[in-house]
Amino acid sequence: MAFDEWALSHEPALRLGAFFGMFALMAVWEALAPRRARLLPRRLRWLHNLALVALNGLILRLLFPVAAVGFALLAGERGWGLLNAFEVPFWWAFALSVIALDFAIYLQHVMFHALPLLWRLHRVHHADADIDVTTGARFHPIEILLSMLVKFAAIAVLGAPAAGVLVFEVLLNATAMFNHANLRLRQPADRWLRRMLVTPEMHRIHHSMEAVETNSNFGFNLPWWDRLCGTYRERARLPQESMAIGVRGLSGSDAAVKLAGLLAIPFMEPGRVRDRA
Repeated sequence: MAFDEWALSHEPALRLGAFFGMFALMAVWEALAPRRARLLPRRLRWLHNLALVALNGLILRLLFPVAAVGFALLAGERGWGLLNAFEVPFWWAFALSVIALDFAIYLQHVMFHALPLLWRLHRVHHADADIDVTTGARFHPIEILLSMLVKFAAIAVLGAPAAGVLVFEVLLNATAMFNHANLRLRQPADRWLRRMLVTPEMHRIHHSMEAVETNSNFGFNLPWWDRLCGTYRERARLPQESMAIGVRGLSGSDAAVKLAGLLAIPFMEPGRVRDRA
């Protein structure tokens, strides 16, 4: 319990420190070794993408003041979940919770592609034509709220300790920025990292405009779920420098770049299923 209370009291500082530290590292790496040429000015995209990130953070704090870590502490106090029903050693519960929550987010991601209403929301993330570090946190506020409810449900069923939830959240945010970054990895390094981590080369395929590619490589952190569930794709049909990224009919338009348009995307007429990207 001491670890859990420590996680709750330090959660804002740890999350913000990890976010800004990883963001700065990826931004420098992108500038030094970009994988793809930019289609739109970075200043324009970053202004609106980061404004959406700030808006989401404000909404979450207003509606869920203690967020996932606080909910995990509540679940522990009330004995909710499998890990609280049995006497599981803390470090086993910690490790299992990080892995199980990552699988829950993988399943959530698959569902946001499979169900048309959820895809309307998720298009905000995919409509970014210049995938980079800011894309990793670019989601519609309604999707962010639904994702938090999914986390609450997973935490309640699992009984995840608050410290495990905090580490999972920090890892998820950091790896999302890493695997969306417009950076170049040498093939041997990419092949080695894919054993334990979703890499930019792996996840960038998921942002292709081709449906068979966008419906693959759903993982954000651990790469195992795509392999186990049959959604893994090793490479795209085209070289990643020339692969079309985004959503047909949206990417490159004001709706896919500016904040007002990003908030309105779910309410626009969706494209045909085969055009999903």
